Amino acid sequence: MGRKKLTEENENTLQEEVMIETDNNETEEVSVENEEDASFSTSEIEVGENNSEVSVETENYDTEDINENKDESVKTGKAKKVRKTLAESFATFQGSIPVIIITFLATLLIMGLSCIGIFFANVKGEEQVLVPNVVGKKWDEALLEMQTKELYPRITLRYSENPDDEGKILEQEPDAGSIVKGYSRVSLVISRGIVVDEVGTYVGKNLDDVRMSLQTLFAGQTKPLIVLAEPEYKPDLSDPGTILEQEPPEGTKITKPVTVQLVVSRGPNYENTRRPYVIGQSINDLLQTIARSKIVFDITGHVANDNEKAGTVVSQETIDDEYIPNYTRVSIEMALPDKSDDENISGIFQAKIAAYPYPVPMRLEAIPEEGNSYTILNFNHPGGNVSIPYSVAKGTTLILYVVDKVNSRLVVE
Repeated sequence: MGRKKLTEENENTLQEEVMIETDNNETEEVSVENEEDASFSTSEIEVGENNSEVSVETENYDTEDINENKDESVKTGKAKKVRKTLAESFATFQGSIPVIIITFLATLLIMGLSCIGIFFANVKGEEQVLVPNVVGKKWDEALLEMQTKELYPRITLRYSENPDDEGKILEQEPDAGSIVKGYSRVSLVISRGIVVDEVGTYVGKNLDDVRMSLQTLFAGQTKPLIVLAEPEYKPDLSDPGTILEQEPPEGTKITKPVTVQLVVSRGPNYENTRRPYVIGQSINDLLQTIARSKIVFDITGHVANDNEKAGTVVSQETIDDEYIPNYTRVSIEMALPDKSDDENISGIFQAKIAAYPYPVPMRLEAIPEEGNSYTILNFNHPGGNVSIPYSVAKGTTLILYVVDKVNSRLVVE
């Protein structure tokens, strides 16, 4: 049998272009028009002499390998296209950055200008109004007038000196005639009336306590509603300073400031005492006399001379009568030792306090630099000039207490 190559008739059923990789790395394209065949071959046909037998020798090629190569080429092409697209997008984004920044800044500027415009529109607020004058008006009339002007009152209550001021406006801020914005605050002070509307009960109370109570009651007022006149004093079995009588009586209605007259006790056995004699007494002796007698000694001193005994009373005011009124002032003179001749320092403590119509308790305390404090003298005194002799160590602090309150002090040098 001979071999015969496929003729053109065979190409009508199978046409192909095969990519063949040569030794020179050259490729040829192979296209298969008939994709239904699973494989194809280049064949040689053996024809018998009688043309009765035909054999075809076929060199088979697997189309699956070609399809795989084709898919790989497609994937590679797509990947290249994706990379190219990403690169182009990134380049486009980089070129757009200035535009984005400018757009952002422009947007920010527009928003800022809008906020500023809204702020100033709100600050401008309501229309301005004239503050009315409401001082002296009743509180309800004043509030209605404020409401008409579209103003808000801020109210404070306060006692006043005049009973007729109750419920009236005493003060306002801002003042009448001021120009303010609508819906602004206006401070109003409204009178609560007077602190008390009648005279209280003072009989049986201590005069100092009543004075303190009234002072606290009318604190801050230029014209207190109750004023105490200078009291009248007389001896009585009650304690000194006790109020015995008052005029006007308790419960009297107050329509204007009232002056109250009081009668106050001087204490029992106040009137007379025996005249003192203290010449020659030492400092300690004189301190004991002051503590137990009802005489006020005005003491002065000088450095003792050769004829005088240091630390004693050397002279006294002359008194003719055997009995004198209690707490009469008597002047005496003391001869004091030279400071360099004594371990202690002697002297006279001097103080000036308020005058009392009756004696009040006082005491002189000594606080040495070393050691505990001690009392030099406890005594009663009507006030005014106070003088007390002392003999203490250097550096001692002397403190005068009046009714248990510190009045004055002295450091002995």
